[in-house]
Formats: sequence, structure tokens, C-alpha cells
Amino acid sequence: MAQSAAKTTKKTTVNSLGILVIAINLVIGILFYVFVAGDKANFTEDGHPKPGNYLALVHEGGFIVPVLLALFLTVCVFAVERMLTITKAKGNGSIQAFLQKVKYHLTNKDIDAALKECDRQKGSVANVVNAGLHKYAEMKADNVLTTEQKVLNISKEVEEATSLEMPALEKHLPILATIASIGTLIALLGTVLGMIRAFSALATEGTPDPTALSAGISEALVNTAIGIGTSAFAIIFYNIFTGMIDKLTYGIDEVGFTITQTFSATEK
Repeated sequence: MAQSAAKTTKKTTVNSLGILVIAINLVIGILFYVFVAGDKANFTEDGHPKPGNYLALVHEGGFIVPVLLALFLTVCVFAVERMLTITKAKGNGSIQAFLQKVKYHLTNKDIDAALKECDRQKGSVANVVNAGLHKYAEMKADNVLTTEQKVLNISKEVEEATSLEMPALEKHLPILATIASIGTLIALLGTVLGMIRAFSALATEGTPDPTALSAGISEALVNTAIGIGTSAFAIIFYNIFTGMIDKLTYGIDEVGFTITQTFSATEK
């Protein structure tokens, strides 16, 4: 019950943090849209964007632009946060070198040396290996359980330690995945609104208003560009981070298997 409550509290905190970050970025996006992109210095006296002024073009994108900017900033924030977290989870030095050293010490039945390697390495992988090695030592001293039961206990310990470390590694990745999906859709909404505005200018009686026509087209293209760029970045970072996490979990599974196999071999 206590563990379940802790997981629920942690999940609520994570969701609250994600909402807070998005809200702050939305405020930043609105301020940028109004006071930076919408600065009068970016426009001519008759209200047209100055030639080559991209801030004015961004402002021409309409009210969807701040939302897209907020999503883009959110991708940047969580990309940096995930990179720092996953890099820290790797610990000090190469994961593969660490796993090889642990395997070597296990082969030589030197648990203390393997534990010292975990202390030097640190990080999520080392934490899981450390838990497995402590259970290994505990089962070595146990004279009641059978070998199969001891191996099962070691495997469960590694699995439980992994389940405790994984949420920290995967945190906020669903936000990146969601932005990758909705970024394009929100951009499409802005594009449609811009095209409606452009066709409304064409539908006026007599000669179409070139200013209204160009404003509608600009609104459509700006939203499309920002939305596609945001979704592309979200997809790229999501795939990078999931790949990094997969490598970590593969290393954990590999050393967990080594621990149980070594224990089985020494017990025979």
C-alpha cells in the first residue's frame, strides 16, 4: 500500500511539473509574440512587415503561434533535462567497461571487488547491479533455501531494482511523444485558419485585397513551419532518449543474467 501510494504521489508530481513547464513556456510564447515579434519596429508605418524581418513574419502567423512556441520551448526544456538525467544515470565512465569488470570479479568469486566497482561507477545501472550483488551475498550465506529459490530471489531483486530506476529514466518522455503528435495538428489548425483568411480576401467583391491575401498566406506558412519543426525535434529527441535507455536496460539485463548464472555455477 505504501509503495503504491508513493508511486501515485510521484506520478502526480511528474504530471504537475510537466503542466507547470508548459504553462510557463506558454506565457513566454505569448510575451515573445506580443512584445518581441509584435514590436512596431518590425513593421512599416502602414502596418506591413518590413522586408526581410522574420520576427514580423512570425507575428503574422496569428494567435496559434504562441502555442506552437510554447510546445517548441517545452521540447527544448525536456530535451536538456532528459539528456542530463540519462547521462547521470550512466554513472562515471563507460557502462560496458563497468559491466566487464563486474563480470570479471564475479567469475573470480570476488563480490567485494564487484561492489567497489559499483561504488566507483554510481548511476542507475550501478544501483541495480549493487542491489543484485548484495542479494547475491545474502543468498550465499543462506543455508535454508534451495539453489533454485536463491537464484529466483536474486532475479527478483534485480527486477525490483530495475523497476525503481526505470521511471526516473523514462520520466517526461510521454510529453515529448505527445508534442510530436499534436505539434503538426496544431500547426495544421493554424494553416487552415490562414487559408480561410486568404480565401476570404479572394472572395471580396472587385479586386482582392493584396494585404489581406498575403497576411492569410503568411499565417498559414508560419504555422506550418513552426509546427513541423517542433514535431521533428520532438521525434528526434524521443528516439535518441529511448535508444539510450534501451542500451542501459540491455546492460542491466546482461549483468543480471551474469549474476544469476554465476551463482548457479558456484552452488553446484
